[in-house]
Amino acid sequence: MLFFNQSIFHPAVFFLTGIPGLETPQTWISIPFCCLYVIAISGNGMILFVIITESSLHEPMYYFLSMLSFMDLGLCLSTLVTVLGIFWFNAQEISFDACIGQMFFIHGFTFMESSVLLAMAFDRFIAICNPLRYATILTNSRIIKVGFAVVLRGTTALVPLLLLLKRLSFCGSHVLHHSYCFHPDVMKLSCTDTRINSAFGLAIVISTAGLDSVLILLSYILIIHSVLCIASPEEQKKAFGTCVSHISAVAIFYIPMISLSLVHRFGRHAPPFVHTLIANVYLLIPPVMNPIIYSVKTKQIRKAVLKVFLSKLI
Repeated sequence: MLFFNQSIFHPAVFFLTGIPGLETPQTWISIPFCCLYVIAISGNGMILFVIITESSLHEPMYYFLSMLSFMDLGLCLSTLVTVLGIFWFNAQEISFDACIGQMFFIHGFTFMESSVLLAMAFDRFIAICNPLRYATILTNSRIIKVGFAVVLRGTTALVPLLLLLKRLSFCGSHVLHHSYCFHPDVMKLSCTDTRINSAFGLAIVISTAGLDSVLILLSYILIIHSVLCIASPEEQKKAFGTCVSHISAVAIFYIPMISLSLVHRFGRHAPPFVHTLIANVYLLIPPVMNPIIYSVKTKQIRKAVLKVFLSKLI
């Protein structure tokens, strides 16, 4: 009897969910998902490759872009197995420990990507507002330190959060609403008091993504003020043009994140497929769109990518 009760309160497995109501055509639905994963992995892999191999791209701006691509790759690979496993093999079971591990990588790479976007905003601020000191401020050693700080910040806060999750009891449904393990989703299944978990999770989000978004906004207010002080309209256009790619990356990262958070907190009566759709958009759209945006909007990246393709063709 004791073993039976322990198995109820500490589940061996959770059950992931595909797209509710569309279980029959899941194989066909997997085709666009598979294409998105291929685009995201190949696109970010290409960005990393050209930045590493092209000496002309060994500059702070592109080092930060390579960090962004690495985080996007990490996000894709963190969910690839479970998402496609559900669609192709109906593999819905995931062990509790594996679920905790997946949450660590998903939330860790998310927080790290937010930090990288902040570092890229600082890079644009220095390049536009203080261009003469750009090379002396953003040295290679400082960029390496920023990289270590990004990783440290994105992972240390998650350890106590996940340890708090492991202390919870799960005596009801073990069915999650996503194709991967997401902290608020798992926390909702607990039958014990989750106020500490909820408060700590909210504090982490505010101190990472929330703080980063405010600092990014502040940096662009200063950038706009500095650009408007430039007399020549041509110089203003050129300065704003260097920020378009980063602004787009910020938008496609934060808008899905805010939407998913709002759905989890206020969308209890929303149709189940809404949760699944926004959850997949949240993790797939930024990795898919970032390589496309930077390849189209950044001349140096576009030239480097075309050079690689032409060399392969020749």
